[in-house]
Amino acid sequence: MPRSLGLLLIGLLLGGGTGFFLAAANNVALDGHHHPAAQDAGHGGTVDLPAGPEAPTLDFRAVRDAASGWNLHVVTTGFRFAPERVNAPHRPGEGHAHVYVDGKKVARIYGPWFHLGALPRGRVTLAVTLNANDHSALTIAGRPLKAEKTITVE
Repeated sequence: MPRSLGLLLIGLLLGGGTGFFLAAANNVALDGHHHPAAQDAGHGGTVDLPAGPEAPTLDFRAVRDAASGWNLHVVTTGFRFAPERVNAPHRPGEGHAHVYVDGKKVARIYGPWFHLGALPRGRVTLAVTLNANDHSALTIAGRPLKAEKTITVE
């Protein structure tokens, strides 16, 4: 019986190691952190901020990059990008942004400039949301803090 147990353990270790190396060789992410589509807006739901002159604002420009893709310039007031505190508890006035292409989340960004690769031809809807450090979507008086623009890609 002890020999069988030893062979089982050796088999598990070799099988797990082989699987790990095969996954790594094929660029499979092994971070174990999955975001279902229903949770793209945030891990912790929403953080509702009061409306008024102190409320953060959000806008962005999409500029065609001469070499490839597009550059997004995210402009905010009353908000600071805080990459050093991502995944930490919410702190008022700071966090990061999420970028969406045609409703699908494509990136999390930690600063005002972001290079977005090639986009599909035709009309494309780009959106940016501001999110708390804990990934909760920021809202103002119940409305998502979101900027959205439709561009034409030729």
